Amino acid sequence: MRGINCRGLRLEWFAGLGIVLAIAALPAAAAAGTVSTETTLSVNTSSQSGRTMATVTVNVADEYGLPATGAVSINDGDRTLAEVALNGSGQATTTVSLPGGAHALQAVYTGDATHMASTSEVAEATATTTAGPNFQLTLTPISPSSFPIVLSQGASGTVEVTVTPENNAALTSPMFVTLSCSGLPNEASCTFTPESVEILSTTPTSCPAGSPAASCPPISTMLLQTQAPGTVAKAAPVRKTSPVAWAFLLPGVLGLGGLAWGARRRAWLSRLALVAMLGMITTLGLSGCSPLYRYYQHGPGNNPPTPPGTYNISVTAQSSNGVTAITNSTTMVLTVQ
Repeated sequence: MRGINCRGLRLEWFAGLGIVLAIAALPAAAAAGTVSTETTLSVNTSSQSGRTMATVTVNVADEYGLPATGAVSINDGDRTLAEVALNGSGQATTTVSLPGGAHALQAVYTGDATHMASTSEVAEATATTTAGPNFQLTLTPISPSSFPIVLSQGASGTVEVTVTPENNAALTSPMFVTLSCSGLPNEASCTFTPESVEILSTTPTSCPAGSPAASCPPISTMLLQTQAPGTVAKAAPVRKTSPVAWAFLLPGVLGLGGLAWGARRRAWLSRLALVAMLGMITTLGLSGCSPLYRYYQHGPGNNPPTPPGTYNISVTAQSSNGVTAITNSTTMVLTVQ
Protein backbone atom coordinates (compact mmCIF):
# COMPACT_ATOMS: atom_id res chain seq x y z
CA MET A 1 0.00 0.00 0.00
CA ARG A 2 1.46 3.34 -1.13
CA GLY A 3 1.71 6.22 1.35
CA ILE A 4 -0.15 9.48 1.05
CA ASN A 5 1.77 12.41 -0.47
CA CYS A 6 1.19 15.00 2.28
CA ARG A 7 3.30 17.62 0.53
CA GLY A 8 1.04 17.51 -2.54
CA LEU A 9 -2.07 17.78 -0.37
CA ARG A 10 -0.65 20.80 1.43
CA LEU A 11 0.06 22.55 -1.87
CA GLU A 12 -3.44 21.86 -3.15
CA TRP A 13 -4.94 23.04 0.16
CA PHE A 14 -3.03 26.33 0.07
CA ALA A 15 -3.96 26.88 -3.59
CA GLY A 16 -7.64 26.34 -2.82
CA LEU A 17 -7.45 28.68 0.16
CA GLY A 18 -5.91 31.38 -2.04
CA ILE A 19 -8.74 31.09 -4.56
CA VAL A 20 -11.36 31.34 -1.81
CA LEU A 21 -9.69 34.41 -0.33
CA ALA A 22 -9.44 36.07 -3.75
CA ILE A 23 -13.13 35.49 -4.44
CA ALA A 24 -14.05 36.79 -0.99
CA ALA A 25 -11.96 39.89 -1.56
CA LEU A 26 -13.89 40.93 -4.69
CA PRO A 27 -17.00 42.22 -2.87
CA ALA A 28 -14.77 43.97 -0.32
CA ALA A 29 -12.87 45.70 -3.10
CA ALA A 30 -16.12 46.75 -4.74
CA ALA A 31 -17.46 48.03 -1.42
CA ALA A 32 -14.32 50.11 -0.97
CA GLY A 33 -14.93 51.80 -4.33
CA THR A 34 -11.88 50.24 -6.00
CA VAL A 35 -13.62 48.89 -9.09
CA SER A 36 -12.20 50.82 -12.01
CA THR A 37 -14.42 52.17 -14.79
CA GLU A 38 -14.13 53.26 -18.41
CA THR A 39 -16.07 56.21 -19.84
CA THR A 40 -16.66 56.61 -23.56
CA LEU A 41 -18.15 59.61 -25.35
CA SER A 42 -19.66 60.14 -28.80
CA VAL A 43 -20.84 63.48 -30.23
CA ASN A 44 -23.15 64.19 -33.18
CA THR A 45 -23.74 67.79 -34.25
CA SER A 46 -26.64 69.24 -36.20
CA SER A 47 -27.95 72.68 -37.13
CA GLN A 48 -31.24 73.89 -35.66
CA SER A 49 -32.53 77.38 -36.44
CA GLY A 50 -29.01 78.54 -37.22
CA ARG A 51 -27.55 77.11 -34.01
CA THR A 52 -25.19 74.14 -33.64
CA MET A 53 -26.65 71.49 -31.34
CA ALA A 54 -24.50 68.63 -30.06
CA THR A 55 -26.13 65.34 -29.06
CA VAL A 56 -23.78 63.71 -26.55
CA THR A 57 -23.97 60.00 -25.69
CA VAL A 58 -21.97 58.62 -22.76
CA ASN A 59 -21.39 55.02 -21.71
CA VAL A 60 -19.75 54.00 -18.40
CA ALA A 61 -18.85 50.37 -17.59
CA ASP A 62 -16.72 48.84 -14.86
CA GLU A 63 -13.70 46.58 -15.34
CA TYR A 64 -16.00 43.54 -15.56
CA GLY A 65 -18.09 45.08 -18.33
CA LEU A 66 -21.05 45.79 -16.04
CA PRO A 67 -22.90 49.16 -16.22
CA ALA A 68 -22.01 51.77 -13.64
CA THR A 69 -24.42 54.02 -11.76
CA GLY A 70 -24.25 57.68 -10.85
CA ALA A 71 -23.89 60.81 -12.96
CA VAL A 72 -21.66 62.24 -15.68
CA SER A 73 -20.73 65.83 -16.49
CA ILE A 74 -20.28 67.10 -20.04
CA ASN A 75 -17.41 69.59 -20.04
CA ASP A 76 -16.15 71.99 -22.66
CA GLY A 77 -12.68 72.79 -21.43
CA ASP A 78 -13.11 74.12 -17.87
CA ARG A 79 -16.86 74.77 -18.26
CA THR A 80 -19.65 72.33 -17.40
CA LEU A 81 -22.27 72.37 -20.15
CA ALA A 82 -24.58 69.75 -18.63
CA GLU A 83 -24.83 66.94 -16.12
CA VAL A 84 -27.06 63.89 -16.50
CA ALA A 85 -27.73 60.69 -14.54
CA LEU A 86 -26.81 57.28 -15.98
CA ASN A 87 -29.66 54.88 -16.71
CA GLY A 88 -29.77 51.20 -15.81
CA SER A 89 -27.54 50.36 -18.78
CA GLY A 90 -24.84 52.80 -17.71
CA GLN A 91 -25.71 55.23 -20.49
CA ALA A 92 -26.75 58.87 -20.67
CA THR A 93 -27.75 61.13 -23.56
CA THR A 94 -28.19 64.89 -23.59
CA THR A 95 -28.21 67.73 -26.11
CA VAL A 96 -26.29 70.98 -25.61
CA SER A 97 -26.01 74.18 -27.64
CA LEU A 98 -22.53 75.12 -28.85
CA PRO A 99 -21.44 78.68 -29.68
CA GLY A 100 -19.44 79.26 -32.83
CA GLY A 101 -15.88 77.96 -32.89
CA ALA A 102 -13.94 74.83 -31.93
CA HIS A 103 -14.86 72.81 -28.84
CA ALA A 104 -13.17 70.01 -26.88
CA LEU A 105 -15.95 67.99 -25.24
CA GLN A 106 -15.24 65.49 -22.50
CA ALA A 107 -17.39 63.32 -20.22
CA VAL A 108 -16.40 63.05 -16.56
CA TYR A 109 -17.87 60.22 -14.47
CA THR A 110 -17.89 61.16 -10.79
CA GLY A 111 -18.05 57.59 -9.45
CA ASP A 112 -20.28 56.12 -6.74
CA ALA A 113 -19.99 53.91 -3.66
CA THR A 114 -18.56 50.97 -5.62
CA HIS A 115 -17.06 52.54 -8.75
CA MET A 116 -14.04 54.77 -9.28
CA ALA A 117 -14.26 57.99 -11.27
CA SER A 118 -13.09 58.09 -14.88
CA THR A 119 -12.82 60.54 -17.78
CA SER A 120 -13.45 59.97 -21.46
CA GLU A 121 -11.17 60.96 -24.30
CA VAL A 122 -11.71 64.40 -25.80
CA ALA A 123 -14.18 64.64 -28.69
CA GLU A 124 -13.61 67.57 -31.03
CA ALA A 125 -16.62 69.52 -32.35
CA THR A 126 -16.90 72.63 -34.49
CA ALA A 127 -19.89 74.97 -34.35
CA THR A 128 -20.90 77.73 -36.75
CA THR A 129 -21.45 81.27 -35.52
CA THR A 130 -25.08 82.35 -35.50
CA ALA A 131 -26.20 85.35 -37.54
CA GLY A 132 -28.25 86.76 -34.68
CA PRO A 133 -27.55 87.18 -30.97
CA ASN A 134 -27.68 84.11 -28.77
CA PHE A 135 -26.33 82.81 -25.47
CA GLN A 136 -25.13 79.62 -23.77
CA LEU A 137 -25.70 78.26 -20.26
CA THR A 138 -22.98 76.74 -18.09
CA LEU A 139 -23.23 75.49 -14.50
CA THR A 140 -20.80 75.75 -11.58
CA PRO A 141 -21.48 73.97 -8.25
CA ILE A 142 -20.98 76.19 -5.21
CA SER A 143 -22.44 74.31 -2.25
CA PRO A 144 -21.75 71.40 -2.39
CA SER A 145 -18.65 72.26 -4.42
CA SER A 146 -18.87 69.35 -6.86
CA PHE A 147 -21.43 67.62 -9.04
CA PRO A 148 -23.72 65.82 -8.55
CA ILE A 149 -25.48 67.96 -5.95
CA VAL A 150 -26.23 65.65 -3.00
CA LEU A 151 -28.54 67.02 -0.30
CA SER A 152 -30.09 65.51 2.78
CA GLN A 153 -33.78 66.17 3.43
CA GLY A 154 -34.17 69.73 4.67
CA ALA A 155 -30.81 70.93 3.28
CA SER A 156 -30.16 73.46 0.51
CA GLY A 157 -27.57 73.82 -2.23
CA THR A 158 -26.44 76.54 -4.62
CA VAL A 159 -25.33 76.45 -8.26
CA GLU A 160 -24.06 79.35 -10.36
CA VAL A 161 -25.66 79.67 -13.80
CA THR A 162 -23.50 81.64 -16.25
CA VAL A 163 -25.19 83.13 -19.31
CA THR A 164 -22.45 83.55 -21.93
CA PRO A 165 -23.48 85.80 -24.86
CA GLU A 166 -22.95 84.81 -28.47
CA ASN A 167 -22.80 87.35 -31.30
CA ASN A 168 -24.31 89.92 -28.96
CA ALA A 169 -22.72 92.73 -30.99
CA ALA A 170 -25.74 92.36 -33.29
CA LEU A 171 -28.05 93.54 -30.47
CA THR A 172 -29.85 96.82 -31.04
CA SER A 173 -31.28 96.82 -27.50
CA PRO A 174 -30.54 94.94 -24.25
CA MET A 175 -31.48 91.26 -24.14
CA PHE A 176 -33.15 90.15 -20.92
CA VAL A 177 -32.85 86.43 -20.12
CA THR A 178 -35.28 84.82 -17.63
CA LEU A 179 -34.24 81.64 -15.79
CA SER A 180 -36.40 78.80 -14.50
CA CYS A 181 -36.08 75.13 -13.55
CA SER A 182 -38.18 71.97 -13.86
CA GLY A 183 -38.00 68.31 -12.89
CA LEU A 184 -37.80 68.94 -9.15
CA PRO A 185 -39.16 66.29 -6.76
CA ASN A 186 -42.19 67.00 -4.61
CA GLU A 187 -41.60 69.30 -1.64
CA ALA A 188 -38.54 70.92 -3.26
CA SER A 189 -38.08 74.33 -4.84
CA CYS A 190 -35.58 76.41 -6.80
CA THR A 191 -35.13 80.18 -6.85
CA PHE A 192 -32.81 82.34 -8.95
CA THR A 193 -31.05 85.50 -7.78
CA PRO A 194 -31.49 87.43 -9.97
CA GLU A 195 -34.30 85.71 -11.85
CA SER A 196 -33.57 87.76 -14.98
CA VAL A 197 -30.15 88.83 -16.29
CA GLU A 198 -29.22 91.39 -18.93
CA ILE A 199 -26.96 91.02 -21.95
CA LEU A 200 -25.67 94.16 -23.67
CA SER A 201 -24.06 94.48 -27.07
CA THR A 202 -20.76 95.15 -25.25
CA THR A 203 -20.95 92.23 -22.79
CA PRO A 204 -17.73 90.17 -23.17
CA THR A 205 -17.84 86.40 -23.51
CA SER A 206 -15.02 85.92 -21.00
CA CYS A 207 -13.64 87.57 -17.90
CA PRO A 208 -9.97 88.57 -18.33
CA ALA A 209 -7.74 88.43 -15.28
CA GLY A 210 -7.99 91.56 -13.16
CA SER A 211 -11.14 92.84 -14.87
CA PRO A 212 -14.10 94.07 -12.80
CA ALA A 213 -16.99 91.71 -12.20
CA ALA A 214 -19.31 93.93 -14.26
CA SER A 215 -17.39 93.03 -17.42
CA CYS A 216 -17.95 89.29 -17.00
CA PRO A 217 -20.88 87.35 -18.48
CA PRO A 218 -23.96 87.71 -16.24
CA ILE A 219 -24.33 85.11 -13.49
CA SER A 220 -27.39 84.05 -11.51
CA THR A 221 -27.31 81.96 -8.35
CA MET A 222 -29.79 79.08 -8.19
CA LEU A 223 -30.86 77.99 -4.69
CA LEU A 224 -32.19 74.44 -4.34
CA GLN A 225 -34.22 73.83 -1.18
CA THR A 226 -35.51 70.48 0.09
CA GLN A 227 -37.88 69.80 2.98
CA ALA A 228 -37.10 67.81 6.12
CA PRO A 229 -39.47 65.19 7.57
CA GLY A 230 -41.80 66.34 10.31
CA THR A 231 -41.75 70.01 9.36
CA VAL A 232 -44.77 71.61 10.98
CA ALA A 233 -46.72 73.95 8.77
CA LYS A 234 -47.60 77.39 10.03
CA ALA A 235 -50.60 77.19 12.31
CA ALA A 236 -53.75 78.83 11.07
CA PRO A 237 -55.55 81.32 13.29
CA VAL A 238 -58.41 79.82 15.27
CA ARG A 239 -61.66 80.83 13.71
CA LYS A 240 -64.13 81.92 16.32
CA THR A 241 -67.86 81.80 15.84
CA SER A 242 -69.28 85.17 14.92
CA PRO A 243 -71.69 86.71 17.53
CA VAL A 244 -73.82 87.91 14.62
CA ALA A 245 -74.33 84.30 13.50
CA TRP A 246 -75.52 83.32 16.98
CA ALA A 247 -77.85 86.33 16.94
CA PHE A 248 -79.69 84.78 13.99
CA LEU A 249 -79.17 81.11 14.84
CA LEU A 250 -80.32 81.05 18.48
CA PRO A 251 -83.68 82.84 17.98
CA GLY A 252 -84.34 80.65 14.96
CA VAL A 253 -83.84 77.45 16.96
CA LEU A 254 -86.00 78.73 19.83
CA GLY A 255 -88.66 79.86 17.38
CA LEU A 256 -88.81 76.47 15.71
CA GLY A 257 -88.99 74.77 19.08
CA GLY A 258 -91.88 77.02 20.18
CA LEU A 259 -93.64 76.48 16.89
CA ALA A 260 -93.40 72.73 17.33
CA TRP A 261 -94.65 72.97 20.94
CA GLY A 262 -97.57 75.23 20.04
CA ALA A 263 -98.61 73.11 17.11
CA ARG A 264 -99.34 69.95 19.05
CA ARG A 265 -102.90 69.87 17.72
CA ARG A 266 -101.90 70.58 14.17
CA ALA A 267 -100.07 67.49 13.02
CA TRP A 268 -98.87 68.89 9.67
CA LEU A 269 -97.42 72.02 11.29
CA SER A 270 -95.66 69.94 13.93
CA ARG A 271 -94.09 67.66 11.34
CA LEU A 272 -92.92 70.67 9.33
CA ALA A 273 -91.25 72.21 12.38
CA LEU A 274 -89.51 68.94 13.28
CA VAL A 275 -88.17 68.55 9.73
CA ALA A 276 -86.78 72.11 9.83
CA MET A 277 -85.11 71.51 13.19
CA LEU A 278 -83.60 68.22 11.92
CA GLY A 279 -82.16 69.97 8.84
CA MET A 280 -80.60 72.71 10.96
CA ILE A 281 -79.02 70.22 13.37
CA THR A 282 -77.67 68.16 10.44
CA THR A 283 -76.11 71.27 8.88
CA LEU A 284 -74.39 72.18 12.13
CA GLY A 285 -73.10 68.63 12.52
CA LEU A 286 -71.69 68.48 9.01
CA SER A 287 -69.96 71.83 9.37
CA GLY A 288 -68.34 70.66 12.61
CA CYS A 289 -66.92 67.53 10.87
CA SER A 290 -65.78 69.24 7.68
CA PRO A 291 -62.05 69.50 6.80
CA LEU A 292 -62.27 73.28 7.01
CA TYR A 293 -63.64 73.06 10.55
CA ARG A 294 -60.86 70.64 11.54
CA TYR A 295 -58.26 72.94 9.95
CA TYR A 296 -59.47 75.96 11.90
CA GLN A 297 -59.81 74.07 15.17
CA HIS A 298 -56.68 71.88 15.06
CA GLY A 299 -54.37 73.60 12.56
CA PRO A 300 -52.45 71.97 9.70
CA GLY A 301 -50.54 68.71 10.03
CA ASN A 302 -46.88 68.00 9.35
CA ASN A 303 -45.56 68.67 5.86
CA PRO A 304 -44.24 65.58 3.99
CA PRO A 305 -40.46 65.46 3.33
CA THR A 306 -38.79 65.62 -0.07
CA PRO A 307 -38.71 62.02 -1.38
CA PRO A 308 -35.22 60.47 -1.56
CA GLY A 309 -33.93 59.68 -5.04
CA THR A 310 -31.94 60.94 -8.02
CA TYR A 311 -33.51 63.55 -10.27
CA ASN A 312 -32.55 65.18 -13.58
CA ILE A 313 -33.17 68.92 -13.17
CA SER A 314 -33.58 71.10 -16.27
CA VAL A 315 -32.39 74.71 -16.11
CA THR A 316 -34.02 76.81 -18.84
CA ALA A 317 -33.24 80.35 -20.00
CA GLN A 318 -35.62 82.22 -22.28
CA SER A 319 -35.34 85.57 -23.99
CA SER A 320 -36.69 87.40 -27.03
CA ASN A 321 -35.13 89.74 -29.54
CA GLY A 322 -38.50 91.35 -30.22
CA VAL A 323 -39.33 89.01 -33.10
CA THR A 324 -38.56 85.43 -32.08
CA ALA A 325 -38.08 83.77 -28.69
CA ILE A 326 -34.70 82.28 -27.82
CA THR A 327 -34.67 79.31 -25.47
CA ASN A 328 -31.65 77.39 -24.23
CA SER A 329 -31.51 74.76 -21.52
CA THR A 330 -29.12 72.46 -19.71
CA THR A 331 -29.44 69.70 -17.11
CA MET A 332 -27.99 68.81 -13.73
CA VAL A 333 -28.43 65.95 -11.27
CA LEU A 334 -29.91 66.33 -7.77
CA THR A 335 -29.67 63.45 -5.31
CA VAL A 336 -31.81 63.64 -2.15
CA GLN A 337 -30.79 61.34 0.69
